[in-house]
Amino acid sequence: MINAKKIKIGNGEPFVLIAGPCVVENEKTTMKTAEEIKKITDDLNIPFVFKSSYKKANRTSINSFSGIAFEKALNILSKVRKEFQVCVLTDIHDEREIESVSHVADILQIPAFLSRQTDLLVAAGKTGKIINVKKGQFLAPDDMKHVIQKIESTKNKKIWLTERGTTFGYHNLVVDMRSLQIMKKFGYPVIMDATHAVQLPSKGTESGGEREFIPTLAKAAAAVGIDGLFLEVHPYPDKALSDAASQLPLNNLKELLITIKKIDEIVKNEK
Repeated sequence: MINAKKIKIGNGEPFVLIAGPCVVENEKTTMKTAEEIKKITDDLNIPFVFKSSYKKANRTSINSFSGIAFEKALNILSKVRKEFQVCVLTDIHDEREIESVSHVADILQIPAFLSRQTDLLVAAGKTGKIINVKKGQFLAPDDMKHVIQKIESTKNKKIWLTERGTTFGYHNLVVDMRSLQIMKKFGYPVIMDATHAVQLPSKGTESGGEREFIPTLAKAAAAVGIDGLFLEVHPYPDKALSDAASQLPLNNLKELLITIKKIDEIVKNEK
């Protein structure tokens, strides 16, 4: 089990929700989303980690939105953390940014496409922060042992592992639910990203998505017994500046979480 502030994750604890907009678009949208998710999770007694990227380094097109100014985005994340008293998770893409980001974020996330980058993993591990690694679309779950070893080489054993789908032919992903069970054998919390898993990568000039399948994947993963559920959530997904087709509408979140919580309780009470 790994603690983040008052949050406990793993070892049969109730699932943790990691949620927020894909990227920091502006202060208003970020704060509004954080406030609403906090209200929902407080009402349902679900541990909550706020997630939003200060920038998106991996974009399909050179013309795609990648984020606002670095310092401005970090200041907004810091405001979320302080005002709502929540843990904050954000992506890191470059070793040079880690020190600044680590002052703001409780959890540093390694994006899927960077999950084999040794120097980045080692630099992140050295911060002593919790490191959440998205399993690369090109990796089998067993391959994550090498990722883990790189972080563990820094004496940091605060590691989370996140499934987000595997490349399946062209412009599609598939989730093998067995991977959640396979990664559990490494002894670290396992999380399901049910929003990136419905992406249709690089469809034309931007990635597409099938958000109608988010509840299906989330419920199936909860039935396996996940430690955390990762959802990108936006008040107006169709107007989102990144991952518009694969973010969950904020007004659909509470209903889904009620169902996930019921499944989570059944599964964990059986053990």
